[in-house]
Amino acid sequence: MRALLLAPPGAGKGTQAERIAAHFGIPHLSTGDLFRRHVLQSTELGQKVQAFLDRGDLAPDDIVIDVVRDAVASAMQSSGGYLLDGFPRNLAQAREGYRIAKELGATVDAVLHLEVSDDEVMRRLLERGRAEGRSDDTEETIRHRLEVYKTQTAPLLDYYRGRGKLVSVDAEQQVDVVTEQSLAALERMVGATDT
Repeated sequence: MRALLLAPPGAGKGTQAERIAAHFGIPHLSTGDLFRRHVLQSTELGQKVQAFLDRGDLAPDDIVIDVVRDAVASAMQSSGGYLLDGFPRNLAQAREGYRIAKELGATVDAVLHLEVSDDEVMRRLLERGRAEGRSDDTEETIRHRLEVYKTQTAPLLDYYRGRGKLVSVDAEQQVDVVTEQSLAALERMVGATDT
């Protein structure tokens, strides 16, 4: 299984990604986690990325693409598949990602979209910010991240729908129901790809 996970911030991508990756026996590649690891380790990349994370902005495409290319290549070598969470974030990244995936023999089987309302995103992320002390979970930053998602990432839904790769699941349901529906949708897409 090679899949992308698209959703607004706070939709439960991390939880669902871990469950989906475990089900299919593939690595969960989270660009956010990869970037946060670099920030915590104060690498050169981490220092570049910190300012973007603090503002709620997206990291520049060239940085993101380099990190993703390495992670996908490694995943393909280790398991032959991946679940990529946090990439692409815009149409330019999607097109470049597709070019790279073709080179690596790693084009996606499916794109899972977790749907959640803005009000629910705000509630979830403010709660997470209080619980985890995350600097990127303030009301102002969340509103900005939602706006960035709507203007830059949401157009990807039409792009992947047009390629016949998109499946959507209501992510405001109970976590286990979201997992069950996500797995069923992805299984259908893999079955359609295999035939």
